Amino acid sequence: MSKVEAVQNPPRGELLRIVDSALSSEAILTIFARCRVHYDGRAKSELGSGDRVIIIKPDGAFLIHQSRKREPVNWQPPGSFVTVEERDGVIILRSVRRKPKEILEVELEEVYLVSLFKAEDYEELALTGSEAEMAEMIFRNPELIEPGFKPLFREKQIGHGIVDILGRDRDGNLVVLELKRRKADLHAVSQLKRYVEALEKEHENIRGILVAPSLTSGAKKLLEKEGLEFRRVQPPKREKLGKSRQKTLF
Repeated sequence: MSKVEAVQNPPRGELLRIVDSALSSEAILTIFARCRVHYDGRAKSELGSGDRVIIIKPDGAFLIHQSRKREPVNWQPPGSFVTVEERDGVIILRSVRRKPKEILEVELEEVYLVSLFKAEDYEELALTGSEAEMAEMIFRNPELIEPGFKPLFREKQIGHGIVDILGRDRDGNLVVLELKRRKADLHAVSQLKRYVEALEKEHENIRGILVAPSLTSGAKKLLEKEGLEFRRVQPPKREKLGKSRQKTLF
């Protein structure tokens, strides 16, 4: 899959697809747009309509830049939870910081360009591997998931996105693995749920397993509610890994 995807003047559906893909795949999301900004937290502020650059990073950092000055005019720190929604026909990016409680909302009036960049910064990640390396590790050691698990395909395209790993358990049930190299949150659970529901339209006995070093308490509750599973797996230490052959799923 390409590391960079960019669309000029994207239609509404394409914009939502790219934004959702970036938020769910730990990519850097950049949007050139005319927008309005609303902030509610330690104070309240409103920024009227204007052309800005919006940058959302995988760690939750949310930056809004104007065409002048070095610092962002509005921002949220790493650890904030970012979502996208459509409200009264307007696409809104929403960032929530829990402590202290701060909410930043950006109304996208006109989008000139949207892009995602699946950046890999090896200096920062020197001690742990990427999700791609997690997948490679699971292909080499499927017992990390459970005895009898058989991984069959990586980055399987389905109607609602790309599944990290598809496989079968010892009983022949189809298994969806969603991999996260950091603590998994509610968004990761919702993503896994969508993939499972999409496959359930064509197959029976689908299992969904979230694979990550840890998960938030909210994610744990939602997993239990939706009948999904969790496996605690640490990303591999960075090392040169060989390629394993992918098998045919069906």
